[in-house]
Amino acid sequence: MKIAVNTRLLLTNKLDGIGWFTYETLKRITQQHKEQEFIFIFDRKYSEEFIFSDNITPIVIPPQSRHPFLWYLYFEWSITYALKKHKPDLFLSPDGWISLRTDIKTLDVIHDINFEHNPEHLPYLFRKYYLHYFPKFANYANRIATVSEFTKSDIIDKYGVSPNKIDVVYNGANEKYRPVSDEIKIKTKQKYTQGSEYFLFIGTISKRKNLLNLLRAFDKFKTTTDNNTKLLIIGSIMWDSKELNDVLKTLKSKAEVIFAGRASDDELVDIISSSLSMVYPSFFEGFGIPILEGMYSEVPVITSNVTSMPEVGGGAVLYVEPSSVESITNALLKIQNQPKLCDELVEKAKIQRQKFTWQKTADRLWDSIEKTL
Repeated sequence: MKIAVNTRLLLTNKLDGIGWFTYETLKRITQQHKEQEFIFIFDRKYSEEFIFSDNITPIVIPPQSRHPFLWYLYFEWSITYALKKHKPDLFLSPDGWISLRTDIKTLDVIHDINFEHNPEHLPYLFRKYYLHYFPKFANYANRIATVSEFTKSDIIDKYGVSPNKIDVVYNGANEKYRPVSDEIKIKTKQKYTQGSEYFLFIGTISKRKNLLNLLRAFDKFKTTTDNNTKLLIIGSIMWDSKELNDVLKTLKSKAEVIFAGRASDDELVDIISSSLSMVYPSFFEGFGIPILEGMYSEVPVITSNVTSMPEVGGGAVLYVEPSSVESITNALLKIQNQPKLCDELVEKAKIQRQKFTWQKTADRLWDSIEKTL
């Protein structure tokens, strides 16, 4: 069997949530199914670190697809041509984009359809592309995999797709995430927060991730406590940052907020495990991998009570109403002032996290591949 895979998001030191899904599942599937042939389709020069086994043939096709016009050219023309040339039995797309001009059996992984609920979070052309093409992708694909029961229901409700066509495969967390020694915690705090305790936010800095309300809540938290606790923010700014800058200007505790940019995978292990808490008050998630990363790092997790996040967190996290600054502030205060609660959350998380591993994800995705064929 020959399987072609859209691997355009396998980028060295730039893996995001979907990139990690692609990396972790394909690494396992290709190595555990050596009898199969895989064609990895990149849109730029690739790194050998992503050629996981000798049953993979990598190819590069233009153009580099990071804009709606280029998405169209890449998936409707370049991908279509590559599929005709290589004649695979199946086309797997881990990031949601597929070709509408191929008759090759297609398995589409749709992680969420946030843009249907919050189109204003995206620039105009991106918004128009998503709203026009993703309903077509969902209905054209032979089968869909997604990462939560919430997203499965969302796709069914919005696009009228049959439930029998959709498989839930969930996400996992990198095996690197684990508790670290007190010595490493001290060094990490010295490096990032001048030795102070810190709440941690990890994610793309966009409206969807709700950083603005977290900043307001942290400012309120600081006015009610007398300590040196910081807010450490790891991630790249996405879209227009004017609103972010406007909020920062209003903060009394602006000096206590630290923007550290992107961090390497190894750095993230130490950063998460050294934090007071992982704070992830997103407005909308198809899954929410940082919730799991906090669980595996054995730090208490604060997250939102909406969309897929309760499905991932179960009874092992502290929930907030994402639109309520007061709700987020109260959660920060609980983590700061109730060490017994923190210990209870960590113990519950040790059980909850066992439901989600990348090996289970890879196994479920392979089952979905077989169903598609």
